[in-house]
Amino acid sequence: MAGKKRAAAEPKPGNTLADKLVRLGIAREQDLVLHLPLRYEDHTHLCPLAALKPGQPWQVEATVANTDIQYRPRRQLVCLLEDGDAQLVLRFFHFYPSHQKALAVGKRVRAFGDVREGHFGLEMVHPSFHVVAPGTPLPDRLTPVYPTTAGLAQDALRKLVHRALLRDPAYLAETLPPWTREPRRLWGFAQSVHYLHEPPTDASQSALDARTHPAWSRLKFDELLAQQLSLKMHRRARARRRAPRLVGDGTLTKALYERLPFKLTRAQQRVIAEIRRDLARAEPMQRLLQGDVGSGKTVVAALAALQAIESGRQVAFMAPTEILAEQHYRKLAVWLEGLPVKMAWLSGSLPAKTKRQAKAVIESGEAHFAIGTHALFQDEVALPKLGLAIVDEQHRFGVAQRLALRQRGIGDAHQLMMSATPIPRTLAMSFYADLDVSVIDEMPPGRTPVATRLVSQRRRSEVVERARKLCAEGGQVYWVCPLIEESEKLELQTAVALHAELTATLEEISVGLLHGRMKPDDKAVVMNSFVRGEIGVLVATTVIEVGVDVPNASLMVIEHAERFGLAQLHQLRGRVGRGAAQSTCVLLFEEPMSEAAKARLKVVYEHNDGFEIARQDLRIRGPGEFLGARQSGVPLLRFADPERDVALIEAARGAADELLRREPGAAGAHLERWLGGKQEFIKV
Repeated sequence: MAGKKRAAAEPKPGNTLADKLVRLGIAREQDLVLHLPLRYEDHTHLCPLAALKPGQPWQVEATVANTDIQYRPRRQLVCLLEDGDAQLVLRFFHFYPSHQKALAVGKRVRAFGDVREGHFGLEMVHPSFHVVAPGTPLPDRLTPVYPTTAGLAQDALRKLVHRALLRDPAYLAETLPPWTREPRRLWGFAQSVHYLHEPPTDASQSALDARTHPAWSRLKFDELLAQQLSLKMHRRARARRRAPRLVGDGTLTKALYERLPFKLTRAQQRVIAEIRRDLARAEPMQRLLQGDVGSGKTVVAALAALQAIESGRQVAFMAPTEILAEQHYRKLAVWLEGLPVKMAWLSGSLPAKTKRQAKAVIESGEAHFAIGTHALFQDEVALPKLGLAIVDEQHRFGVAQRLALRQRGIGDAHQLMMSATPIPRTLAMSFYADLDVSVIDEMPPGRTPVATRLVSQRRRSEVVERARKLCAEGGQVYWVCPLIEESEKLELQTAVALHAELTATLEEISVGLLHGRMKPDDKAVVMNSFVRGEIGVLVATTVIEVGVDVPNASLMVIEHAERFGLAQLHQLRGRVGRGAAQSTCVLLFEEPMSEAAKARLKVVYEHNDGFEIARQDLRIRGPGEFLGARQSGVPLLRFADPERDVALIEAARGAADELLRREPGAAGAHLERWLGGKQEFIKV
């Protein structure tokens, strides 16, 4: 029995105070110093119950007249406070027995929260509160409200932070020398931290909440500086590694130039020159190639690959999805047909025998050019003569995948990362500072801007008739929807159902179906039929988001456009407008829409420029969602904002170079404070 009691008393795994702090990113006591408030509450004044007005936060002090658990409309704890004839209800939908015990009749309670009109008068829902003795003095400063987790109360966090601030002077030691701080008019670190955790009576709550106060500027600068130091140290480490010099003799690249059916733009030629110079160096290239939809990144990658193959090295070309990787394989196979370049195709869905054969020619070095999904870089695949790794749509790989990519297998090879989702300048400065960036900022000649139309589902029949007319005139149509099969949660038009509907409605037109669950050979048959013009309307999921090039297709219809992200909508729209004919993208939306969905559709409707769309996407979603890092749990910037704090990012970039050059010891101490063993996670 005694053993059972002991077992019951032991804390559950993952639920100790240390576990809760780790969930908040606090692994060491000194990390509490940098656990800064989300916002502040003014507990320095009391409002009499009789003077309360709804619609804003107030702090009150009164006596508990009654506390009861009620069950209508749902279980809740209801506490009635009285002060003379005035009353206020405190209502809790989530509570513990300790709440009910604390709010006993006759207790004197201070509560802070938003006041609203209730069924029985004024009330606060889930206010913060504590029991006080009559005459208890009010605080003389603003009260910080911290990010927290279940089971860790604000009062407990405040005590932990206060204790850390007093525990060890090293926690507040200055890491920046005066020559860094003073020209930039930065506050001292200890001064800033104390101010943010314990604001004085004359502090501006609006400046603190908006994070524009000089104390916030210092902490945001420090955070950005740690990020820049980490990236620059990563870059320096890369410069010390050796990579093969891929000079090439020009035979293959010249042959490709001569057989291309189009002339390269000036922007493509400039970017190719940058890449050629990088490949000829002994330092591993890490270059990000950005270009809007249809700007011609693939041919740039092909020319870089041929330079590596001319130099006696292998090239690996990886894409995030099988259909995109397959499209690259087929396009490159056409371009390189007849040249002495052996290509290999590798993906996770290949039959075991075919996969073994592909791996054999790759691992023997017989294959010059390996193309596939992330299967290319799994542990069991060896690329003995790898000279260049090309990663397409790199932002669509998970953060962990991108880190793994950098840490194994291709560390000493040149790397070219491509993205058709332009990265806003502020993000490039802060999160990609260890990369060289090339931008194709010119579209091939003959491209006509795509006209974008917003159309309610109520007018869907008009869109169907427009597709019918276009096909009758010899044109082709993409019709995209977000799901393959019916989902009970999302009542969306599905590809299978839509294909059946359009086949029945457009009897005289060939309607094709393409989705990610089809076998590779079946997908290839459908896509080739569309390319040849045998299919008039191609019903597809977002597998056609990138890579497909059908100049004759001039109408893109997107079902439930309100469900798509900005980058996806822009990518899909880029599938049309590749010929001389005027092209249109119809965004079919279902009402009512959320405000976020309205904002996304407005941006796509008003803008065709990928960089502006990316900037707006960053503004709407924030950097965590934009970079795909929030879902992975990898920390991004906690305090600085890449859009609003551009000046601080610029200042941090300059300071990082100075600090590494003049006082590397101070740079190390700064990194230890901010990253403390998490240096690898700053790079996403």
